[in-house]
Formats: sequence, C-alpha cells, structure tokens
Amino acid sequence: MSEAGRVCPLRYRYGAEALAAAPEHAAETLYVVGGLYGNPFALDAVEALAAMEPGPVRIVFNGDFNWFDVDDAGFAAINRRVLSHTAILGNVEAELGAAGNEAGCGCAYPDSVATDTVERSNRIHARLKATAARHPDLLAALDRLPMFMRWRIGALTVGVVHGDADSLAGWRFDPVELDDPASRDWIEACFARARVEVFASSHTCTAGLRVFGDGIVVNNGAAGMGNAPGDARGRVTRISTRASPHATLTGVVREGVYIDALPLAFDAAAWQRVFLANWPGHSDAHVSYWSRVAGA
Repeated sequence: MSEAGRVCPLRYRYGAEALAAAPEHAAETLYVVGGLYGNPFALDAVEALAAMEPGPVRIVFNGDFNWFDVDDAGFAAINRRVLSHTAILGNVEAELGAAGNEAGCGCAYPDSVATDTVERSNRIHARLKATAARHPDLLAALDRLPMFMRWRIGALTVGVVHGDADSLAGWRFDPVELDDPASRDWIEACFARARVEVFASSHTCTAGLRVFGDGIVVNNGAAGMGNAPGDARGRVTRISTRASPHATLTGVVREGVYIDALPLAFDAAAWQRVFLANWPGHSDAHVSYWSRVAGA
C-alpha cells in the first residue's frame, strides 16, 4: 500500500528490540492516555482522576493527543498542557512537522478501512497541520518527543507505544488482531524481543485488554471520545502497585501490579459544543466521528 493515509513511513519502524534498549523510568502508578484527540475536558478528567489517587501518579500521553483541535487557541492549550506531563509521538504528531504529505495522516490504515474514511482523515490532518504551522515553538517541542518509552511499575516492565511493538502506526495491537490466532506467535515473541511483560498502546481507537501467557497487551482505545455504543466516555489505562480507587471497566492483576481500563467521564455536552464549532455537520470530522463524540 502506498497511498496517503495507508502508507507506513520507514521512520515509524523501530522494532521491539529498541524497547529493550530504551532507558527505564519508574512509577508507582502510571496512567497511559492515548487518543485524547484535542479534547480539553477529557484532559481535565484525567488530571482529576490522578489527583484523587492516594500516591504519586505519572501521566503519559501515548500519542494522538491532537486531532480535532484545529483552532489556534485549542491547539496551543492542548499541547502546552500535555507537554507539561510526559508524552510520546502518535502518527498525528509525527506528521505535523513532516515535509510533504506523502503519508497523509500517517494512520497506516489497513485495507479493511474504507477509502472515504482514509480520505477524510487525510483532510482532517491537513487542516490540523496548517494550524500547527502557526505554532513553531510547539512543533519543535513535538519533534523532540520519543516514539516509545519503557517503564517499571513494581515487578513489571511496561512498553508504552502508540501503535504496536514494531511500528509507531502498527495495527497489530488492535483487538481484532489480538484475537486472531495467526497473530499469537508474533505477539508472544514481542514480549521477549522488547523484554517487557506489558504493552500499553492506543492508535487503532478500539479498546481491548488481552493476556498472552505471561504477557499482557492493553489498548485504551480513545481517551477523548466514546469507545462503546451509547457511551460518550473515554478510556485510559491505569497500571499501578495499588488497587484502583476508581471504578474499572476491566482489569487483571499480575505479580502485585494492577492493570486496569478506567472509564473517563468528562463534560460531554461542553466537548460537543467545542467539537461542533470546528467541525459542523457534513464536515470531515463530523461525518467520521460525530456518533462517537455524541455517544450514539
């Protein structure tokens, strides 16, 4: 595949072995927040959950914290707030400062995604890229972000990625792929290649948590919009040496470490108003995403 929006640039491909050699950071509790998509109210909710924890929390935004924030004030506010925490690149951020538009949105969509969806995503990203060009200081800061991180939480080592174990825009941690028996050998080998027990990802915008022998893959789906029909809440991944003080959607405990998917309830009505100001009916983002934004 070579068309914009489906191509995976070579610079995205790091290989799981790169995670094995990455510097290790430590936390008692780690929130992994993928797919904020420019939603400031979801960011408020993440920070509020962290503030209610009984001990210290590190928040890592694992990419695509931009998307719908095409207004200058919204773009500047989201990026300044996210960059005050810890972040890695998503394909959205990786393509904001890229020369040319050969990769489009950088999503590396598989064939199963309809062409009109890919084309809308490319146009959404082009509009966001024009906004980003007016903020060179933020573009420079985004350009310095890594593509992955390695974390130690209690007895477990966690590879925080945007896509999958090998690529920034890889789709092999999508729940459909995780449930495909043909993927199992590759996934199990990735834990050894990366020397981690857990992978925490996002990118594919579909949430899931799966156990593979001694390894776990958790994909938070999207923090900034709904993940299930009839539910406008986002989701974040929480990994901690302490049980969650918050309600959880699903989770496992491994060697005294809690790995949970947390629902993220934010001011959905306020977010819908902000979204519609940038993306009214029949706009590209409205056609692609309004049902999820509205929790339909």
